[in-house]
Amino acid sequence: MITTSNLTKKYGGTQVLNMGSLEIPKGQSFGLVGNNGAGKTTYFSLLLDLIKPSTGFINSNAVQVNTSEDWKPFTASFIDESFLIGYLTPEEYFYFVGELRGQNKADVNKVLLQFQDFFHDEILGKRKYLRDLSKGNQKKVGIVAALIGSPEVVILDEPFANLDPTTQIRLKSIIKDIAETQGVTVLISSHDLLHITDVCERIVVLEKGEIVKDLETNTETLKELEAHFAN
Repeated sequence: MITTSNLTKKYGGTQVLNMGSLEIPKGQSFGLVGNNGAGKTTYFSLLLDLIKPSTGFINSNAVQVNTSEDWKPFTASFIDESFLIGYLTPEEYFYFVGELRGQNKADVNKVLLQFQDFFHDEILGKRKYLRDLSKGNQKKVGIVAALIGSPEVVILDEPFANLDPTTQIRLKSIIKDIAETQGVTVLISSHDLLHITDVCERIVVLEKGEIVKDLETNTETLKELEAHFAN
C-alpha cells in the first residue's frame, strides 16, 4: 500500500531523514517511535506532501505523493491543531471536511453518532469555536474529522497526547477496529510506548532519521522498546 524508496530529507547540510526502503501493507496498524528529532513528523510530512524529499519518493497505493494529488481522496490525517480552522465550531468543521470528501450533512451526522462516547458530551452542541476548546478536545475533533469519508489511509501524529485515560482507551479501540475490520492502513507516531504497542501490529524505531528496528508486535515488544530507549 505504502512504499518508501531511497527517501532522504536535508535542511541545509543537515540530513534529518534517510530511509532506504520501507513497505507498509494495506490494513496494517503501523507505529513509528523515536526520540525528539528522530524524523517521525518529517516522514509523515513527506507522506502528506507537506514538504518535498531531497531524494527518493513515497508511493501510496501506486501513486507517487510528491508528483500527483491522486492519493488525497483516499488519505486522511491529523498531525496537529494547525490542521483545524479555529473560527469554526466543531459541527461547521466536520461538515466542511465532509464536503471536501463528498459527504453530505446526513453522512457526516451518521459518522458523528458513532463517536458520542469519544466526545464525552464536550464537543457537539456547545457553540464553541475550535480555538476555544481544550487541546484534548481539539485533538478529538481532528481525529474524528480524519475518519469522515471512509479513507483507506489514516495518519495520526501523537494521537494519545492530551487525552484523558478514558478517551485514550476508546481511541485504541477505534484504531484497532478500522484496521482490523475495515482494512484501513493506520500510521501512528507516539512517544507512549505502552499505547503504541497496544494498538500497532508493527513498530518501526527511528534514530537520527534512520530505521534501527522493525518489529512485529508481540508480548515482548514493550520490554524490547523500553530496553532500547533506556540505553
